[in-house]
Amino acid sequence: MKPFFGHPKRFLLLIVALIAVGVMSTVTHCRNEEKEAAYKYQRAGGDSINVAIHYSPMSMYRYGDSLGGLNYELLRILSGEFGDKFKYFPISSAAEGLDALERGEYDLLVADIPMTSALKKRFIFTTPVYTDHQVLVSRDTTVNNPLALAGKEVWVIGGTPAVERLENLSREIGDSIDVRTTTEYTAEQLVILTAKGKIPRAVVNEDVAKKIQIDYPQIKLSTHISFSQFQSWLINKDQQQLAEKLDTQIRKLKETERYDSIVAKWTEECK
Repeated sequence: MKPFFGHPKRFLLLIVALIAVGVMSTVTHCRNEEKEAAYKYQRAGGDSINVAIHYSPMSMYRYGDSLGGLNYELLRILSGEFGDKFKYFPISSAAEGLDALERGEYDLLVADIPMTSALKKRFIFTTPVYTDHQVLVSRDTTVNNPLALAGKEVWVIGGTPAVERLENLSREIGDSIDVRTTTEYTAEQLVILTAKGKIPRAVVNEDVAKKIQIDYPQIKLSTHISFSQFQSWLINKDQQQLAEKLDTQIRKLKETERYDSIVAKWTEECK
């Protein structure tokens, strides 16, 4: 019997097979490196501002084929008007964004987080960007005031001021509220879960809820859980110079008609 390598055609086939395996291994290795690099957090250097931006209807959201959102549009104006270089890192959890900001992973956090005394001890808040308040989202029309929440189950995003507000409200009405917190879902997802009957009710920012209500008209925004509250951007405590710069820019922007137009677009178009 002739050895396998003794036949020229067989020898050629073996060489081609070995080359093919080598090429496939190289391509796979390169693709794995590219995939790892694509998902790896890489902080921008120089004078770039690293922005953790919450993926939500009011901050940054995909509408059709483009990105939109009140905060996102305002940041783009600042970039164009004052030359700021922003590197965006979309996040799905505002609570995780707060922790990462405190660790110094980001310079700026843009999310639907109202200003509270507890958060002011941990972060620098910019001058307010716009005003919003929290509302109760439900399909139950019988809950039309805070007193009716006694003994009721209410879902909120964990680590956000809504938790503290509901706890204070529970003390105010002299009865318990079954507060369920989650970091698995976003505010808009809580609204959708309420609309589909998966959860009974939730507390989120009103402007976020109104955006979702367009597609889910069965939900009711019946009860204001808080007074009007300022919505600001949060800055790491070590970035005092950045805070002063952004405050100056935001104040100048708020004096323009362009600012009024954008705020009206995102807060009034769905009323």
